[in-house]
Amino acid sequence: MAPYQVVGQSVPRIDGVDKVTGAARYTADISLPGTLWARALRSPFPYARIVSIDTSKARALPGVHAIITGEDVRGILYSKGLRDVTPLAVDRVRFAGERVAAVAADDLDTAKRAVDLIVVEYEELAAVLDPEAALLDDAPILHPDMMSYDGMHRKLETPSNAFSHEVREKGDVEAGFAEADVIVENTFTMARVHQGYFEPHSCLVWIDDDGRVQVWASNKAPHSLKLAMATGLEMPLEQICVNPVVIGGDFGGKGAVQDEPVAYFLAKRTGRPVRMLMDYTEELTAGAPRHAASITWKTGVNRDGTLVAHKMRAIFNSGAYGGFRPRAALDGAFNPIEPYRVPNLYMESIRVYTNNIPGGQMRASGGPQARFAGESHVDCIARAIGMDPLEFRLKNLIREGEKMATGNSFAEIKAIETLQRGVAAAGYGSPKPPNVGRGIAMHHRAPGSGESVVQVTLAPDGSVTIGTPVFEQGTGAHTVMQQIVAEGMALPPERIGITLLDTDSTPFDSGTGASRVTRIASGAAFQAVEAVKEEVVRLAAELLGWPEERLAVEGEVVVNQSTGERESWAKLLTRVNRTILKQAINRDTGQSPVIGFTAQIAEVEVDTDTGNVTLLRFTSAHDVGTIVNPIGHQGQINGGVVQGMGQGMMEELIVEDGRGTVTSFADYKLPTLLDVPELQTVLVESKTGVGPYQVKGIGELANVPVAAAIANAVEDAVGVRIRDIPITAEKVLRELQRMERGRSGAK
Repeated sequence: MAPYQVVGQSVPRIDGVDKVTGAARYTADISLPGTLWARALRSPFPYARIVSIDTSKARALPGVHAIITGEDVRGILYSKGLRDVTPLAVDRVRFAGERVAAVAADDLDTAKRAVDLIVVEYEELAAVLDPEAALLDDAPILHPDMMSYDGMHRKLETPSNAFSHEVREKGDVEAGFAEADVIVENTFTMARVHQGYFEPHSCLVWIDDDGRVQVWASNKAPHSLKLAMATGLEMPLEQICVNPVVIGGDFGGKGAVQDEPVAYFLAKRTGRPVRMLMDYTEELTAGAPRHAASITWKTGVNRDGTLVAHKMRAIFNSGAYGGFRPRAALDGAFNPIEPYRVPNLYMESIRVYTNNIPGGQMRASGGPQARFAGESHVDCIARAIGMDPLEFRLKNLIREGEKMATGNSFAEIKAIETLQRGVAAAGYGSPKPPNVGRGIAMHHRAPGSGESVVQVTLAPDGSVTIGTPVFEQGTGAHTVMQQIVAEGMALPPERIGITLLDTDSTPFDSGTGASRVTRIASGAAFQAVEAVKEEVVRLAAELLGWPEERLAVEGEVVVNQSTGERESWAKLLTRVNRTILKQAINRDTGQSPVIGFTAQIAEVEVDTDTGNVTLLRFTSAHDVGTIVNPIGHQGQINGGVVQGMGQGMMEELIVEDGRGTVTSFADYKLPTLLDVPELQTVLVESKTGVGPYQVKGIGELANVPVAAAIANAVEDAVGVRIRDIPITAEKVLRELQRMERGRSGAK
């Protein structure tokens, strides 16, 4: 990799001091005069007709300023992608926890009391909770007006609960099955999981004296929030401004619209700022978690390990709405088969409306579900033909110059090398004690596309400041920008400041997500720095009479490379009383030319008396480009592994009869330091990347294959295959007992 002065160094997080000292301003810290508190009344039923709503007692409560119901928002639909979400339920509720009415009051306690005084008469309807049942011909259509919704990826001929149905196919899959020596079929299921951020959704909405809508919200994509609100509320974009705040964690869950439209209508009704804050019960029972899924794989393989046909059907339980993620489709379902050579395939990914909590966006949406199924199935195929899972992968993974199974092409394919380096570091083939097993899982991802805007300002006082509409939500995006600008200016990173910009100050920016920020923002930051330096050089040539073509900005000074003369650029700006501000827009909306591979190896020990699984060691090998900040990069890997471990071994939003039963983090088990095993990272350097510094993404690589690696290790340890995550002791013990009964011939 190229030697840089700042890029490639483990620079401390620029946001760290403010966060640990309490200076960081989150949405809940923003206070405006006259702010009212709002609270929503939520449905106790998963599916019901609203017969009547009596708000008279609530309106009579002192301190209550406004109450709105579905009648006040009829016809309003919003979302980040598919516009199917209404601010409050209109005529019927579609999931337990849906907002039915909202109150604005002087304080939160009064708002809560008022909500309790609202009387709603429901006619309970037969809920459709199972996605397969929702696909039956006689199932009620939960969104009969869906044909009029904006944002459908593909227009349907008739209304259907299968609102998104994507297909990828190649060759003749049935002919492939006919040629195969062995057919292997499996169905895998994955539970809903919450993103696990510690700051719940929060917003503050104020309609200012000019009639403009001022918004503060824990949303990582402010321009997208602005667009969604403007579109849904049918108002000009310029009438809305989203103001900067710090985001208290995200993992994908802070990109959708939540309470903002409700707060807007209450602010409009009262003429005062309105604050809404979801508590953790609302987050866990009525937020937008990762989709539950059921994925069936059928594979034809020859006894020499050659894959001949794949067929996959992925069903994602979308719950009551589909608009809590950027697109209607969940393309992550197609990802697992891509790096394996197969001539015939048919794959379908279906999102289905049901009367459950709506599914939303979470780190690598669709990827962890699909990878758990796909990489678990790969092990099953290998074992069905008596081949070691490592040998099977080495035989079938694509190599340099080959296309993905779905036809995409990328430069410098390092799947094999990444796998080999990972298993070597993990000691995959070394002896192990009884009931200890090792499992492999692969993943790949290209950095996402988008648009990024970065401003760089040089001031007469010598300060250098980055302006960005990207709100910091824990990934270190601001530190990466700081390093890029510091590298370009040849200054130490601590000399570079950061200013958060509202949505009035820049054109559209995609915000954080899809592992794209370093890819896109590094390009914008680089361009802005170059533009600033060019302006400084022109100014120096004008004021000093030096030849412009021989001038360069080096740190604090402009250097005449012909004579060695040097002059402070801050002094030049002071002479003309001028600030230089340059804005760069990097639009990189196509497919990335490069891709990163991940190979993970889990080592587990299984207690055969209890079924308990202990993760002893975990190795994560990554194909990387230039690493801008090594400590931040490693943090993404470690955090991703722990998050994948949680989803694979303990996390589950349990739903009974359409109602969420997990209501606090006391019941929702997230991994702690006591659960984390020895972590080992292997970095495989690539020559290629994207942007001026040849980078690759990392944010959504380490979390995805973890569950499959653990499941594969469990089978290697004790011979049982768990097809349903999380992998709990109860499930493992049940399968062990079933295996023992099979050996003894008992029923």
